[in-house]
Amino acid sequence: MWAEDRASQGLGMILDQAGPGEAVLSMRVRDDMVNGHGSCHGGFIFALADSAFAFACNAYDQRAVAQHCAVTFLRPGKCGEVLTARAVERVREGRSGIYDVTVTDAEGHVVAEFRGHSRTVPGSVLAGEGGADHR
Repeated sequence: MWAEDRASQGLGMILDQAGPGEAVLSMRVRDDMVNGHGSCHGGFIFALADSAFAFACNAYDQRAVAQHCAVTFLRPGKCGEVLTARAVERVREGRSGIYDVTVTDAEGHVVAEFRGHSRTVPGSVLAGEGGADHR
């Protein structure tokens, strides 16, 4: 899945860890990610959290998509700092899952809290298993 994720890679994200129900991604806040207030635009923080959510819920090799997501911004991200998103599965039942993602700065301060609801759809995501369904 990472090999095909041009969006996350294009934003400079690094996949630090991924496994069933959990994932950690990091991203350095670049100059072109800063808004008019001089802080990281919330859309980039959301994208980082959303990517961690995606890797956590797809690591079971059953294709999962976002059904609903919400984010609460708690402090600004700053230009040049590395933000880290840690996704943790809270519940996975049937075709639905709920995942919490905490985005922190380099000092461990919470920048944002994100909750994502997943829904499985037909297909798998791991290469070599016959499930690379590129629609």
